[in-house]
Amino acid sequence: MIDPRILRDDPDRVRAAQAKRGLSDDVVDRALAADTSRREAIVDFETKRGEQKRLGKLIPQAQGEEKQALLAQTKTLSAQVKQAEAAQAAAEEEWQQALLSIPNLAEADVPAGGEDDFVLLETVGTPAEFDFEPRDHIELGRLLGAIDLERGAKVSGSRFYFLTGVGAELEFALINLANETAREFGFTQVIAPSMVKPRAMDGTGFLGQAADDVYRIEGQDMYLVGTSEVPMAAYHSDEILDGASLPLRYAAFSPCFRKEAGSHGKDTKGIIRVHWFDKVEMFVYSTTEDSYAEHRRLLEIEKAFLDKLELAYRVIDVAAGDLGLSAQRKFDCEAWIPTQGKYRELTSTSNCTEFQTRRLDTRGRFPATGSGHGEEIKAISTLNGTLCAITRAIVAILETHQQADGSVRVPKALQAWLGGREVLQPVTT
Repeated sequence: MIDPRILRDDPDRVRAAQAKRGLSDDVVDRALAADTSRREAIVDFETKRGEQKRLGKLIPQAQGEEKQALLAQTKTLSAQVKQAEAAQAAAEEEWQQALLSIPNLAEADVPAGGEDDFVLLETVGTPAEFDFEPRDHIELGRLLGAIDLERGAKVSGSRFYFLTGVGAELEFALINLANETAREFGFTQVIAPSMVKPRAMDGTGFLGQAADDVYRIEGQDMYLVGTSEVPMAAYHSDEILDGASLPLRYAAFSPCFRKEAGSHGKDTKGIIRVHWFDKVEMFVYSTTEDSYAEHRRLLEIEKAFLDKLELAYRVIDVAAGDLGLSAQRKFDCEAWIPTQGKYRELTSTSNCTEFQTRRLDTRGRFPATGSGHGEEIKAISTLNGTLCAITRAIVAILETHQQADGSVRVPKALQAWLGGREVLQPVTT
């Protein structure tokens, strides 16, 4: 959630942030009203509770009619205290819900608008050109014996698939290359759980505007994660971290599950938009002051990985309305997909600042400022970044590096993980 002090001290900043995302600012007024009601309810409860305690001390000293009057007064006051306590709890709940519904405040430089209002930051490499009619990844996957969509649909339904033969080998090669890259940049490798409790999902903001895209396990009060960002954000929940240990950098592997709600008619063929895929995700805990530099660092790591795959791509600064609930700023790397004639997202990195850590009660312990001694507990920040989303990486590799006979050239960085092969050869016609 956002820092409540910003809402109280500078509500116009929050209103402006809502407008930048294309959202109503009604929630700001609702939250402020809830905060006022909460404060008034606290005062009312504490006043009545204090009077109850005062009377409780007088009763043992009183006698006769005076004592009976005090007992009657105490009984009436006790009911009022219970009512005031319930009112305080209700006001607190309304305040928390209003606060939780406010997205992170977009960074000042983030472009306003929706999905199409991004700002192009750079273009890397030259889109592939062919002297033959290029095949799409579906046809290439069939020729190579790499992707079986028909049996995926037969076994699990639409937007599922089997990776077979070199398709499965490609996945493992990409995971190995991603893990090698993560180690080079000082990340601790993690295999994260794919099921989480509601608090983890809500704490990362995925039960907000993305709730329709989340799979819930009925009868177990558990969720399937759409990204290992979720378990990694909750990894240090309810902990106070040593500030000297920051940044903590993790690279987590997990399957990812998404309903793809709202994607009806989009990418219905192939493995670009699927209900399940595997991914290596970078996740960082940082001081808020250092989070902005960490964000740029994550972007550079993503670019380095795409360079290893020898892909042409562009980097965009995502507009505020397309950020998601928890992100303050997000950069996407989009690879050129030849048969679509356009760039498609392969990686994404977001700075969530203190939004997730406030929800999950993760803080840092730092030397106190000013006095020269002692300690203080402060909010810290989280960041996430895709290192490799397997299916989309396979799509980009197959289509970019295809040859006229249906074979596919293997990027040099992947060859060691594919038995030294330089080319993947068709197994069928």
